[in-house]
Amino acid sequence: MSDHYNAFEISPVPPPGPDAVPPEPFRGIYGMPAFATIPTNDLAASTDFWIRGLGFFELFAIPGTLVHLRRWAFQDVLLVAADEVPERPPAMSVSFACVLGQLDGIAEDCRALRPDSVDGPRDTPWTTRDVEVITPENARIVLTAAKPFDPSSQEARDLAALGITAPAAPGDNGEHA
Repeated sequence: MSDHYNAFEISPVPPPGPDAVPPEPFRGIYGMPAFATIPTNDLAASTDFWIRGLGFFELFAIPGTLVHLRRWAFQDVLLVAADEVPERPPAMSVSFACVLGQLDGIAEDCRALRPDSVDGPRDTPWTTRDVEVITPENARIVLTAAKPFDPSSQEARDLAALGITAPAAPGDNGEHA
């Protein structure tokens, strides 16, 4: 018996699939369970890239100090004015969920704004397709979309060998509910 169960109903991320539709941008105010704080020495340029390239919107701003950006619920970023930013991207990255149908467009939009900023899309062994983007402030951002899970695939066999098995259908919490 596993302690894990399907809990998609508490997430804004839709179940994976080629026709998955992303949720609308979330404009509500909530206590943020997690967020990224990214220093930038050019708030305007960074905000523009995050909005036009990565698909975020400006929730609010404190001019010259901070811009609060968001995509879906719980995908919050604070761009904070700083005198300096790292010269190179860090090894660490921050990942944001997408749906498969968004990845190519995001990659194209980011490449149009900064031609050498994008790596991917690429498939992972854990059944996602990822696009890595280096932003103007040298943050390493990964946009990740779950691929449909095929229980007969090599990825499923590899995960099962590690003790990771897929739950039943979405919403099926079984005895965990």
